[in-house]
Amino acid sequence: MEATVATQHNQMVYCHACGKQMHVSATACPNCGAVPSGPRGNTTRRILPAVLLLIFVGWLGAHRFYVGKVGTAILFIITLGGLGLWYLIDLIMLLVGSFTDKEGNQLTLWT
Repeated sequence: MEATVATQHNQMVYCHACGKQMHVSATACPNCGAVPSGPRGNTTRRILPAVLLLIFVGWLGAHRFYVGKVGTAILFIITLGGLGLWYLIDLIMLLVGSFTDKEGNQLTLWT
């Protein structure tokens, strides 16, 4: 599995920068030297579906429903994406890889 996962058996995760496996306790990736940022949780959600949902039905907050943020998705609908401001912010956050799901895990993989 390519997602950042800490399994109970081997306690390995994948580097967010290069995708190589490293031990969960590593302070930096031994392959590329990237320092882990944010929570190291497990997420099955991907960036590409979230971006497509935002582009095509973003005014309905579909991308926020997709990542489990139901409360802000409803606000997204009521305010029409914060009159476009939240829409733009979410698009930028998705494209740079800093958008998170409801558990605070970053969406790091595109597909």
